Amino acid sequence: MAFGGERGGADGSPITHVERVPARDGRPAPWPAWTPAPLRDALAGRGIAALWEHQAAAAELAHGGSHVVLATGTASGKSLAYQLPALSALLADPRATVLYLSPTKALAADQLRAITRLDLDGIRPATLDGDTPREEREWIRQHARFVLTNPDMLHHSLLPGHARWGVFLRRLTYVVIDECHTYRGVFGSHVAHVLRRLRRAATRYGSRPTFVLASATSGDPADTASRLTGLPVVAVTEDASPRGAVTFALWEPPLLPPEFGPEPVRPRTALDDATATHPGSRAAGNPTEGSEILDAAVTGGAGSDGDSLDAAAGPGAAAGGGETVEVELPPVRRSALRETADLLTEAVAAGTRTLAFVRSRRGAEVVASMARRALDEAVPGLGDRVAAYRGGYLREDRRAIERALLTGELLALASTNALELGVDLVGLDAVLICGYPGTRASLWQQAGRAGRSGGEALAVLVARDDPLDTYLVHHPEALFGRPVEATVLDPTNPYVLGPQLCCAASEAPLTSDDLELFGGAPARDAVAVLTETGALRRRPSGWYWTHRGRPEVDLRGTGGAAVSVVESATGRLLGTVDPGSAHLQLHTGAVYLHQGVSYLVDGLDLEDAVALVHPAEPDFSTHARDVTNLSVAEVREYVDAGPVGLFLGEVDVTSQVVSYQRRRLRTGEVIDTRPLDLPVRELRTVAVWFTISPQALAAAGVAAADVPGALHAAEHAAIGLLPLMATCDRWDIGGLSTANHADTEASTVFVYDGHPGGAGFAERAYDTAAAWLRATREAIASCGCDSGCPSCVQSPKCGNGNSPLAKGAAVAVLDAVLDALPDSPADSPHLVPGPRSDL
Repeated sequence: MAFGGERGGADGSPITHVERVPARDGRPAPWPAWTPAPLRDALAGRGIAALWEHQAAAAELAHGGSHVVLATGTASGKSLAYQLPALSALLADPRATVLYLSPTKALAADQLRAITRLDLDGIRPATLDGDTPREEREWIRQHARFVLTNPDMLHHSLLPGHARWGVFLRRLTYVVIDECHTYRGVFGSHVAHVLRRLRRAATRYGSRPTFVLASATSGDPADTASRLTGLPVVAVTEDASPRGAVTFALWEPPLLPPEFGPEPVRPRTALDDATATHPGSRAAGNPTEGSEILDAAVTGGAGSDGDSLDAAAGPGAAAGGGETVEVELPPVRRSALRETADLLTEAVAAGTRTLAFVRSRRGAEVVASMARRALDEAVPGLGDRVAAYRGGYLREDRRAIERALLTGELLALASTNALELGVDLVGLDAVLICGYPGTRASLWQQAGRAGRSGGEALAVLVARDDPLDTYLVHHPEALFGRPVEATVLDPTNPYVLGPQLCCAASEAPLTSDDLELFGGAPARDAVAVLTETGALRRRPSGWYWTHRGRPEVDLRGTGGAAVSVVESATGRLLGTVDPGSAHLQLHTGAVYLHQGVSYLVDGLDLEDAVALVHPAEPDFSTHARDVTNLSVAEVREYVDAGPVGLFLGEVDVTSQVVSYQRRRLRTGEVIDTRPLDLPVRELRTVAVWFTISPQALAAAGVAAADVPGALHAAEHAAIGLLPLMATCDRWDIGGLSTANHADTEASTVFVYDGHPGGAGFAERAYDTAAAWLRATREAIASCGCDSGCPSCVQSPKCGNGNSPLAKGAAVAVLDAVLDALPDSPADSPHLVPGPRSDL
């Protein structure tokens, strides 16, 4: 693809770069000879007169029985590539069935609308998800031939009840896996085994369906699809669809004027407090909704990044009286969410149909609320054309918002990544992306929501005040013209493999052949452990599940059932929060925001998974604080680089939310700090870490007093830059630094996966350590601040209040580490390998 770019920002403009992607002509292809006439006529009635070449290629492969993945750009018509063979099979064989899997309910609902509009006889499509009433489920099981569902429903309902679904499985012809690039990390590893369980069940009933996968443009889609399904997969990657021109701007919010004031660093507003410093979090391993709260400690066992064992409680830990200290403030940029809200307001006022992607649920609510208020001040009633969209809404609320957007009643949405995927949002003119979404694949997927009707489109990436976003808006070559990342998943993760084998055994006894399906040697080792612990029992016919109930396995790593948010006075269910985030968002006394209305939490019952709230308009925001500890359990491999060591291994992490601050909305003044009594969360995961000797630190000019701050600052920036190397964002990972760790007996910086057993991110960091740390060093050194700011070494989810930090010394530490490390661990003459997962 040809690109043309230009630099900006030198004149004080917030636009640092403009990339222009030229329009592209499409390359049509004829209909396959096997296309049934009714289907061709129905598609023609919807304005589809011919295929594009990539659609035809993928459809031909699928029709011929080859497993295929179509990895092309947004709005390239991937749906038709799998609909054509699937619907053709259903029309040709009145007994055939098709199973469609999507990562979100919104996408499945969109596909149902598209298939229903074709009005084909005998297809009987239906969605099956957690919102489907029980009486409808029975009809779907008995009569539907094109079932649209998600991996969670497949895992919790269809596969455990496979005997009731026997007829459907016996006739299963195609399995469609839409947006398969979203199945990454622990979630993707779980889904890989759910698909193997599906293949096993289908074989049991006599069918061998063809798998058809659709993906955003990604690195090595064939290999990723093969690891996901366990099957050989052919990739189609040449996009032949037409595309309107796209103007893509990188936008860096301006610096606020320097000033002096109480902690935190500047006068704040409700918008800032809701989006820039509020330490809530999404549970690790939940990619379908992105971060639930923008600035957060990693939960689900993962601690906040930036924890320093050498640091005292940070400057935010004021005494109960709310005493403050006058401090000279580092440069701080205007909130990315405030910028996004303003841009969304201007777009709606100009009649531009716009979608704003926001990384957090709370952030989406606040952007929509601010835009509505500003629009109503300008033109009363205009604010009604803006809404928020996120996970946690009730089904009827989500469907009403989707209908309003499609009909034009709504002109703009502020959404989490729930609308990133292939929902057909016809007629959008612009997309605002508030904060880098973590991967280039997601960036282009979100940008592609605009111009879906073939017209010209505008996309704007609004940078948050953090190291990665700052680096990217000043290094556009890291975004444009580069291949997107490969999806990382690890089906051999023992914390995934063991529970999934238990699920499989509860559905039918495991046989030796089944163990080959589930990974061979790792599966055999896992079964041996499960048998020894009593979870499985060996019999001549296989391994049997020994317990009455089914294994409790959470695919998305959220730690159990969602916590219901209930209004105390009425009993009304407002929404849900994943259990990992509940400690931070729903602790007693927390301010909770829902559809623009503020509530105070009266109490959190973790056992019953219920939080009781009441409406309130407090003049303060709440900010949870947690503490983290880490110990090394096992070293898998390491590089001995003299004064520097690079390690990959398993670690045990413990974290606990211990208190929360109340801060005044207008000034950010700390009112008080209140203790919390919440349980400790434990995590065994995979980490990468480096050590550096005291002699090397001294030679680099790092004074002993600066070592804790230097390591802390380097750790913050390293976590922020890791998404350049791995398909993660900083909310998937945690970190810890110390001038002398008990296990390493040296100055150490740890970065760890925020998922039980790891998710492959730390291993990717180990493999690319030199490139990763070099980018980290450049991001710190090139920042224009004097002593550190959110654009370089400050972290929005630091467990120690961003103290201590030593920016200049961090650059010196990284220089010393980079001077010693080889370009790749494999290049080291002192590489000491150990067991590791096959990624």
